[in-house]
Amino acid sequence: MSAGLLTLDGVSRHFGGLRVLQEVHLDVPKGGVFGLIGPNGAGKTTVFNLTTGLLPVTGGTIRFQGNDLAGMKPHEITRAGIARTFQNIRVFKEMSLLENVMVGMHANLGYGAFGLLTSSGLFRSEERRARDRARELLSWVKLDHKAGDIADNLSYGEQRKLELARALATDPTLLLLDEPVAGMNSTEKTDLMIEIRNIAARGYTIFMIEHDMRFVMGLCEHIAVLNFGRIIARGGPDEIRNDPQVIEAYLGREEDEVGTEVEQ
Repeated sequence: MSAGLLTLDGVSRHFGGLRVLQEVHLDVPKGGVFGLIGPNGAGKTTVFNLTTGLLPVTGGTIRFQGNDLAGMKPHEITRAGIARTFQNIRVFKEMSLLENVMVGMHANLGYGAFGLLTSSGLFRSEERRARDRARELLSWVKLDHKAGDIADNLSYGEQRKLELARALATDPTLLLLDEPVAGMNSTEKTDLMIEIRNIAARGYTIFMIEHDMRFVMGLCEHIAVLNFGRIIARGGPDEIRNDPQVIEAYLGREEDEVGTEVEQ
């Protein structure tokens, strides 16, 4: 594995006497799709919350592109190049798709409060640029034909795609996806898998938490397995699929049953 774009070095997180993460060492390489899997309560979402500054680490360090993220606020981490989606969809349902995506861009636009109040030339040109970029990002997830629609009118799967486009609007180097196919049907999952592959092919690095084993195995080049707050396995899909610790600790079933689920 190449040097990490994102590196967790001995990261721990305790909530009182509860040790959710215990000295986690993890490297997310630049490029492609990296998966983090594990049973419920293993600490996966805590890894994302620590990386995006929603929680402080109890011990250890998190580095992004070699820079320590300690003490940085969530908006500063976003500006540094890390974007995130959430397990529970967070879109502005009364706004249009175009407006939802443009919300993700405003931290990077060049006009200030004065330009906004006076509708300066810079404001108008930046808004045009933002609209054009928003339409482009919506086209990546095949929603550009609904750019003017209200987000509340979208299907569940389309709202997931809209959230993805909005995360991309921050112009991230690293995109964190928290259970991106939760609640989707099989057709929606297949469509999203294709779109995530296309996004990775455009040069983005994707770090994903997901419970759907077929989705993970079909998409991720590198996978790490978290159990009881510790990394118990790392490797490619075949290595993870056949790892005895993963079979026992993560899935809790016999190897034959694991193989059947993964290949379905």
